[in-house]
Amino acid sequence: MSTSTIYEAPDALGRTQQAIKESGAHLPASELLGETMTLNMGPSHPSTHGVLRIVLELDGELVTKATPDIGYLHRGDEKIAENMQYNQFVPYTDRLDYLAPLANNVAYALAVEKLMGWELPARGKAIRVICCELARISAHLLGLGASSMDIGAISVFMYTFTEREKIYNLCELLTGARFTTSYTRIGGQVRDLPEKFPAELRAFLDTFPIALNEIERLLTRNPIFIDRTKNIAIITPKDAIAYGLTGPMLRGSGVDYDVRKAHPYLDYEKYDFDIPVGTVGDCYDRYLVRIEEMRQSLRILRQAIDTIPDGPINVVDGKSTLPPKEDVLKQMEQLIHHFIITTEGIDAPVGEVYSSCENPKGELGFYINSKGGGVPNRLHIRAPSFVNLSILPKILPGNMVGDIVAILGSVDIVFGECDR
Repeated sequence: MSTSTIYEAPDALGRTQQAIKESGAHLPASELLGETMTLNMGPSHPSTHGVLRIVLELDGELVTKATPDIGYLHRGDEKIAENMQYNQFVPYTDRLDYLAPLANNVAYALAVEKLMGWELPARGKAIRVICCELARISAHLLGLGASSMDIGAISVFMYTFTEREKIYNLCELLTGARFTTSYTRIGGQVRDLPEKFPAELRAFLDTFPIALNEIERLLTRNPIFIDRTKNIAIITPKDAIAYGLTGPMLRGSGVDYDVRKAHPYLDYEKYDFDIPVGTVGDCYDRYLVRIEEMRQSLRILRQAIDTIPDGPINVVDGKSTLPPKEDVLKQMEQLIHHFIITTEGIDAPVGEVYSSCENPKGELGFYINSKGGGVPNRLHIRAPSFVNLSILPKILPGNMVGDIVAILGSVDIVFGECDR
């Protein structure tokens, strides 16, 4: 059964709906069937995936105009970053896309390391790749489970959260924390992989595909799920590029762009993986892209853990990195050096950089302007959820109220990085 069959309307309403979809804009009241009604959706959290308020203008159940209203969670992260040392800001990056804190840590650290002119040893890069790909799977699992539950597929939520708990167990083993990890440091990581981590990760890689196949069996050919997502909120490649969309939102529209391939970092060019893209650009395509991205992350994780080299995990810089803790406890010079670094921060050069990574939601970028010293002069965050959110006024009009929940789930926003 097609979506048009479910939402079959009288000819006049059908023509109005089609006109709104084609124009992508607000129609004058004279062209509508009756009086319009203004309705606030949000900023309650359920189904809006954060404190999002959408001011809807409705003609019956047909959306004629949609205006996102954000700012309910604003915390001023960028200004906070400009008033603290580079390493002190790492815990704040956990709270951007708080579904992928490990990946946020890495993206920020890479930007500062680019400013410093540092490059991690091979083992340190491999550990960061493992962190990023685990974060990608974890974020997609929560987004998929929550959005599926929003449109009635409650069982999927149980499957996704069961698997996500296994990833949290790995995060706890690696970092000591399950949610806000703060594992990365400028120039490396807090600690090396625990001795039993490789075996635990391989066990997850062996069992997760079984659960992922089960999730697909529940959704991919489910007639109700297909009717709720197929041909809903189609984004053309031209519009996706014009609005600056990235991540699954961009690739779901058929644009083959991934920062890991286009501008490789952390030796991603050495890993064998594919970039899934959609063909239609609707909610269903965005779902399929995220499912396949999890499978590709499994490929990357398997390669990373099987080929991880020995050696140091952190940059060695006598002036700007912390000395080993055992040396601090034994040598006066190392104790003084440790004190200077922790109180004054790393001595960054004058300059400006932009660095970005392919996060689960899209391209997460950091712009840093430095006047020297241990604190950035200016810092700006290019948050993918914030940019992806901008297309809602384009794609919501012409759909029914019931479609909005499915569309928001397919956009997969997190407000920690929208109201930053």
